Amino acid sequence: MRCKPMNSKASVGKRLFQYALCAKGIFIAAIIALAIGVGAELAGPFIAKTMIDDHMLGIEKPYFETTSSENAVSYNGHYYKRGDRFGEGEAKGQEVRLLQTGRDFYFVSQPVANPDGERKFENGQLTISRGGAVETYPAAKLSASELYSFYKLEIPGILKLVGLYCIFLVISIFTEFGKTYWLQSSANKVIQKLRTDVYAHMQRLPVYFFDTLPAGKVVSRITNDTEAVKDLFVAVLSNFSSGIIYITGVYIALFLLDVRLGLVCLFVVPLLIVWIVLYRKFATKYNTIIRSRLSEINAIINESIQGMSIIRVFRRQKQTSEEFEALNDDYMKHQNKMLNLNALTTHNLVNVLRSFSFAVILWYFGFGTLTGGSAVSLGVLYAFVDVLGRLFQPITGMVNQLAALDSSMVSAGRVFTLMDEPGEDVTDGSMPRYKGNVEFKNVSFAYKEDHYVLKNINFEAKQGQTVALVGHTGSGKSSIINLLFRFYDPQKGTITIDGQDVTALPKQWLRHHMGIVLQDPYLFTGTIVSNVSLGDAKISREQIEKALRDVGAERILAHLPQGFDEPVVEKGSTLSAGQRQLISFARALAFDPAILILDEATANIDTETESLIQSALEVLKKGRTTFIIAHRLSTIRSADQILVLHRGEIVEKGSHDELMKLGGRYYQMYQLQQGSGAAAPAPDSGIQAQPPVQAPSPV
Repeated sequence: MRCKPMNSKASVGKRLFQYALCAKGIFIAAIIALAIGVGAELAGPFIAKTMIDDHMLGIEKPYFETTSSENAVSYNGHYYKRGDRFGEGEAKGQEVRLLQTGRDFYFVSQPVANPDGERKFENGQLTISRGGAVETYPAAKLSASELYSFYKLEIPGILKLVGLYCIFLVISIFTEFGKTYWLQSSANKVIQKLRTDVYAHMQRLPVYFFDTLPAGKVVSRITNDTEAVKDLFVAVLSNFSSGIIYITGVYIALFLLDVRLGLVCLFVVPLLIVWIVLYRKFATKYNTIIRSRLSEINAIINESIQGMSIIRVFRRQKQTSEEFEALNDDYMKHQNKMLNLNALTTHNLVNVLRSFSFAVILWYFGFGTLTGGSAVSLGVLYAFVDVLGRLFQPITGMVNQLAALDSSMVSAGRVFTLMDEPGEDVTDGSMPRYKGNVEFKNVSFAYKEDHYVLKNINFEAKQGQTVALVGHTGSGKSSIINLLFRFYDPQKGTITIDGQDVTALPKQWLRHHMGIVLQDPYLFTGTIVSNVSLGDAKISREQIEKALRDVGAERILAHLPQGFDEPVVEKGSTLSAGQRQLISFARALAFDPAILILDEATANIDTETESLIQSALEVLKKGRTTFIIAHRLSTIRSADQILVLHRGEIVEKGSHDELMKLGGRYYQMYQLQQGSGAAAPAPDSGIQAQPPVQAPSPV
């Protein structure tokens, strides 16, 4: 299913239409089935009209005496045949008529000039009164058997029409099934494509985008809003497309029955259009707030679940509940406004239109009958009322979907707004594994304009070296790692890897040879094995198990019932912090990165576990450029280079021994941690906290 991406400046409707073209074949099949079904259904009133006028009431048409018994009725020794059943050139004899008065039929042995009017039979005379004119004809009452002999010839025609009606009914049933199946199938494909595009675009959004938009709101747009768009293609499109085709078919039928009355009934169309425009004007305002509140509700639920332990420890249940209730109340208030709008503008207005239309019909037929200018047959009258009644079925269906239409359009607008956020370019392929020589040259960086959190950073890390970043909270350690991963780019200066500017490399290629171990590692739902490989087919089972053994995980995870295939729930909450960290170390080892970042990786590991992986860390760091963010300075004594940061600047640089001899900030920090009672470091007021380092997605 391929379709060209729509320009982001296009309207929501045009972009939805572009997505509909992704399944245009199925949509066209559904529309064709719909058109056939509408035609088959609207054939019913015409069949009924023919049955009434040509067969049930056709007995009152002129009959002529004939000498042939074929298609003729025998009465009083003579044969009579209906005038429209004579063949070409066949001689017609005396004209006679059969007219009904009350429940009885009478045989009139002469032509009747105008049979319409009030009829009365008395003393062998049939009187017809119309306006001021009165006409009298000699007549004889027909017995039941005589009347049946005239009706007998109509039975084959009636049975033929009944059979034709059944055929159209079967066609209508099959086309209804096809229409429903194909519309829903195509809608599901369109939404599948839309969801895939939204999720793929979300993967391309820069990391800083998620710093400002809560996860619950993103989830709401990918799930709730796309589901609302699905309603547009399933319910709204079905009702509106079938409604438009049905209304078109109804008007064609009305014009075929009576042109003037068809023109009179056209007033419904502009009223319906004005109705939809006015409704959407108010509904869009309400639905925009409703969808926004729903996103906020999802966001607060997600935040509450993530922080449930903190909420309970600090007894914040009441305050959290109040925040949720305030959002929920506002959501309900605007939902009630939508209910009021729907209650006022759905069935009530449809009933008004229906009643007004039938009043026009009654006036037209009644006035025409009285004046004698536009009298019609009973079959035409029945068919017209039947067809006009059918006109309001699709209108009711369309009106009932107006709320879903507006909600879907608002939701689609929110989805497209997310998709219009500028994303990072995705480049296929990869680059050869680089050595990992990293250099920062006069790098300055600000998350917000002119508020620099890194100032004139200069250092070089060569392949195989270990560089430690130390400093108080907010000193800029995490910001350096964010720049290295290209989650952000510096405003000033350059960062090079193996002498090549990182901004000249695709981000996915750059991160392909980087690995990270976070202080609080993130595990995905799956197994221990899948969390090590992250689904990368290039990493074999043997490599995964070797990585786990090399970091000492085999000993720590051996007691689990399924070993390395033990299921892992979201975030690995059933595993201890040490177990999660070991899996994270194995993940970094399995991907064999050229640059490795350890973000206080041993902070959550107990002393015994830490001793197990210290030797593994030495293996892990061998041949790689390793950056360590450390607060426990005892873990970085063997680092080749230690960078001491303070308020976004490198204030000291060197090995552990060199910095201790210097007796500066690093010396004070180290002595303080060792508990020697040395003087505390200088105050660090005004430090700005930085966003946390984000783990890169494997490319």
